[in-house]
Amino acid sequence: MRKKDLIRLLQAELGRELLVLKQAALASREAATHEESRPENDKDTRAIEASYLAGAQADRVRELERTVNALEFLPLRSFGPEDPILASAIVEVDLEGERLHYFIAPQGGGLEARLDGTRILVITPQSPIGLALLGKTTGDVVEVQTRNGLREYEIVRVS
Repeated sequence: MRKKDLIRLLQAELGRELLVLKQAALASREAATHEESRPENDKDTRAIEASYLAGAQADRVRELERTVNALEFLPLRSFGPEDPILASAIVEVDLEGERLHYFIAPQGGGLEARLDGTRILVITPQSPIGLALLGKTTGDVVEVQTRNGLREYEIVRVS
């Protein structure tokens, strides 16, 4: 099934990002607690800044791990032309003559992967386009307000 391949590609990308981020978080934590980070005076905030950075990086690691977990356990289903769009759907839309492909997932909005030469962008049900697509079927047209104005997306295929 193509969706399993897509999930593997997304998890591989997340794995690479997690590896880099974990190393950065470790380096920041070490910098925050290193002897040379001790304040030289009351205006020296190096240790505090490094501590904030380490905390933010640790939060991002936890967020990415939740996304990996959500993708791992996302029930993948097949969709026909009459089935309403739900989580795990790959939706092909036409936007002013351009074909775009979205994968609806509970987490991981903004991730993207290339599958069989097709760029697929992960969107969540909470995103404006995700919210507009939920419950719709092949052939429906949805309107989404963007910062560039109102856009019309025609649903070409749902799988």
